[in-house]
Amino acid sequence: MQKHVIFLEDEPTIREVLTEYMRTFGYDVTEVDDGCLCIELLQKNEYDIAVLDIMVPGMDGFEVLQFIQEHSPETAAIMLTALEDEKTQVKAFNLYADDYIIKPVSPIILLKRMETVLRRTSRSAKNQEPLNRGLHLQQEEYCAYYNGEKLPLTLTEYLLLQTLFEHPSRVFTREQLILQIFNEDYIGNDRIIDAHVKNLRKKLPVSCIKTVIGVGYQYDKEAAK
Repeated sequence: MQKHVIFLEDEPTIREVLTEYMRTFGYDVTEVDDGCLCIELLQKNEYDIAVLDIMVPGMDGFEVLQFIQEHSPETAAIMLTALEDEKTQVKAFNLYADDYIIKPVSPIILLKRMETVLRRTSRSAKNQEPLNRGLHLQQEEYCAYYNGEKLPLTLTEYLLLQTLFEHPSRVFTREQLILQIFNEDYIGNDRIIDAHVKNLRKKLPVSCIKTVIGVGYQYDKEAAK
């Protein structure tokens, strides 16, 4: 997937050369030479990474970096600057810059540093996501979870949900559900399924059990997301 870069640099030659290299390597690059304009673009668009010079017109690179941390923390940030003193570098990292590169820099080295930062931030974002979003069934445990939280289902309710869940395009009659859940051991009115569906619906956080009038029940996959 193409990565989107916002590149803040007010020196035209450096900006043009590095932008050309980024585009050659598949990045979608937005060039900007003013810190205020950079922030305006960050407010309107999403970027995977920002490459920021510090000494630029308008708001400086530090102010842009602070804006990113406060309003767009998912955007990685690399400071690319001629300022090489320790105090400036410490300030950048205190504002959560992902890397600090001193100019002049080889375009290839910059691209490699960008690649490393994006790989690291992408991995971190994945680790923060819930492993199982929406409805998830753990068959070994006979348990159902929604967004990682266990649902208080009885065994019959779980088996009913599992039957529907595993065949989302199929409409089951009450008789078919009885056979799936109880095999041939159940003797009685097939309306017992209606009672179990009613109780199951109360315990599910989403309305994913659909009634098909005159037939039976079906699992609504879209509603369960």
